[in-house]
Amino acid sequence: MKRLLIIDDEPAIARLVQKVAEGCGYAVTATNDSDQFLAELVANSPDAIVLDLSLPGVDGIELLRFLATSKCRARILIFSGFDQRVLETSGRLGAARGLDIAGTLMKPVRVAELRAAISALHERVS
Repeated sequence: MKRLLIIDDEPAIARLVQKVAEGCGYAVTATNDSDQFLAELVANSPDAIVLDLSLPGVDGIELLRFLATSKCRARILIFSGFDQRVLETSGRLGAARGLDIAGTLMKPVRVAELRAAISALHERVS
């Protein structure tokens, strides 16, 4: 079973992503805490990550930089309420640093759209 790690500052959104991802065949760990995210990243080497850019204490760009410097090989879906241009720029930054950016998704999102993005991510990981 593929492993997915979610970091999102909104617990209800993280639960939604978790439920959809589990339906797509992932074993999921979700958190809103950057320290727990980093501990899970090291302990479980996820196959995929759903990353919010707006987080308490640390922003998603900092996490993207950390993921790049730690040579993370997980596929990353950037999922945030920021403007689409910010999402796309973040994706390009991550890709330029060697990360496997699967795409970006703007909040709010329809469940069908989220499912499609996670299913496509899963298909690429398989």
